Amino acid sequence: MNGTLMESEIYQQPEQLAHNAAAYFDSVREGLKGHDYQMVLLAARGSSDNAALYARYLIEIHLRIPVSLAAPSVITKFGSDMRFPKCLAVGISQSGAAPDVAEVLNFMRASGHGTLAITNTPGSRLTEEAEHTILLNVDAEKSVAATKTYTASLLALYQAVRALGANLPDPAGHLPDASWLQRTRDEAEEAFGILNRQTVRFSLGRGFSFATCCESALKLMECALLPCKAYSTADFQHGPKALAGPESTAIVYGEAPSGLTDFGCVPIYAPQSDRAELAPLSDVLFGQWLALFTARSRNLDPDTPRNLSKVTLTL
Repeated sequence: MNGTLMESEIYQQPEQLAHNAAAYFDSVREGLKGHDYQMVLLAARGSSDNAALYARYLIEIHLRIPVSLAAPSVITKFGSDMRFPKCLAVGISQSGAAPDVAEVLNFMRASGHGTLAITNTPGSRLTEEAEHTILLNVDAEKSVAATKTYTASLLALYQAVRALGANLPDPAGHLPDASWLQRTRDEAEEAFGILNRQTVRFSLGRGFSFATCCESALKLMECALLPCKAYSTADFQHGPKALAGPESTAIVYGEAPSGLTDFGCVPIYAPQSDRAELAPLSDVLFGQWLALFTARSRNLDPDTPRNLSKVTLTL
């Protein structure tokens, strides 16, 4: 059956997250605590970039430090010698091989700033460039579609923010379990047919859920070859909702924009977990299942999606 690797790796997530949560915190607790950083720079691509969006909300809300999402080409293509205030640069890459992300860490460390790598690959370039590293330790991810490395990256970022001094609870007891995994699977299996029937697709969320709606849209595009655009529910009101008509559908994480069904748009409501800061680790499972089931219905294999490989090298 198509997507057997992806399905297996989706199922691995509850156990892997529970197993690694404490280790993520312990690996950086001493190295990060007590630093008076004035900003955080996040460098990532693809699914890791969506994880960075999650970290931005955590940091700005709970540490009250401004966050910038790096544009690596400013360094790699334009050679800008940017001047940052006292900064922690965080590079996120499941393979640890992303050269542009590594170049950002190299530049920031050479400039005297703190650096943290989050990766699933020990000994990778990212770990060599960074002063501190959180290893995801979720075994090799064999499907091209990132699933367990994505949720592990979210948890690693959550624990890094705790290590930096945020007053956030221990995630134990708030992580997705087998029953939640089954619930999201069941609801996605009922809903995925709508994505095939409609011609315009949105993925909507806000705040901590914004990363989830972005990752769900990406999964549909890479696994099922279905165009899907992610928007903050606030940004959706500023123009894109003009496309919300009888041939449209919206995957909704959280509260739907007002009037959505009045326009004829068919909403797909994702099941919501109860802890806002940790909800993205659970809620995205629904988006992963949607992408898997939709891909299978279109006779596509998300383990080897068209035009994509597991490691993408950009500079």
